[in-house]
Amino acid sequence: MKYYEKYFDVKRTPKRGIRVTPKNDAINEAKRYYGFFALVSNEKMEAVTALEVYRARDVVEKAFGNLKDRLNGNRTFVSSEQTLDGKMFVEFVALIYLSYINKCIQEQSLYGKYTMEQLLDKLDIIECFEYPGEKMRVKEVLQKQHDLFVALGVEPLQMR
Repeated sequence: MKYYEKYFDVKRTPKRGIRVTPKNDAINEAKRYYGFFALVSNEKMEAVTALEVYRARDVVEKAFGNLKDRLNGNRTFVSSEQTLDGKMFVEFVALIYLSYINKCIQEQSLYGKYTMEQLLDKLDIIECFEYPGEKMRVKEVLQKQHDLFVALGVEPLQMR
């Protein structure tokens, strides 16, 4: 229904039933920027679901870009197969986190304020230190970073 309301006025009356009137200005504005494409799949699904799956591929492609750039996954630089397995496991877990962060960003409508890169850059500068036998120390966490943690559903780090 939310997709229809942007482009159509839907009125329900007890006698006449449902009356749908197009919002021509909104339709013409949308048509200015949209093209046509077809999605072909082996699975049967709703059109909106197919479009969401199609658009999610961009997130996967960017995640692999992050894997290569941010996590230094372009070159393995390891000396044993066991080390390679460990590095690949950590990178796989990192991709899971990126996928979760993307989901949270969409749910909290943060893409209007940040790109994935900008959000990761905001959180990337937080530093933690842990010495054996001592409590972990967290450097300063800015209010914007604190708010991002809350929006992502993560318990914020102690602000010091």
